[in-house]
Amino acid sequence: MKGYITVQDAAEKWNITIRRVQALCAKGRIEGATKHASVWAIPESAEKPSDARIVSGKYKKE
Repeated sequence: MKGYITVQDAAEKWNITIRRVQALCAKGRIEGATKHASVWAIPESAEKPSDARIVSGKYKKE
């Protein structure tokens, strides 16, 4: 699909794991990401979501 990238491409672009990108998509944290059958399509213009575990410069446990 034109204008979209795969989970693998996003993982390389953002320097995170494929599984983390899938989890972000499932939680709705990547704007515009849609699931077609069992494959996530992520807009090329999507930006890496901020790490929700960090609050005031310190990690908090989930």
